[in-house]
Amino acid sequence: MISPEKIDEIRTLMAEASVYEEDLDESFILGGGPGGQKTNKTSSVVRLSHEPSGLAVKCGETRSRETNRWLARRMLAETILERERKRKSSARQAREKIRRQKRRRSRRQKEKMLASKHLHSALKATRKKVEAEE
Repeated sequence: MISPEKIDEIRTLMAEASVYEEDLDESFILGGGPGGQKTNKTSSVVRLSHEPSGLAVKCGETRSRETNRWLARRMLAETILERERKRKSSARQAREKIRRQKRRRSRRQKEKMLASKHLHSALKATRKKVEAEE
């Protein structure tokens, strides 16, 4: 059984992820795995669908249906928050990439780049065809 403090913690996580009970579609599935005949006959696995985000989560960690209901809600909220963090992170990375591309090179960097280009140019000059003499 989950403690009331844990339930409050899950509720605040759900509020942070903007997951509301009216948006959830909850269904129960027959369990499986270790536990024998009793587990295989009871519908203790919880499947939550969150319609606004299109995510679905399935949780059957324990034998208790009630515990699985709260664990599924926590999994759903964490998944939504993680997806949002990734989206923000990729946008920040794109902004940083553009900023680095626009940044002016230092004098030393410019000298190294030009030296490298001159070296490459000299190497290519040695590969030219030899002209026939008359």
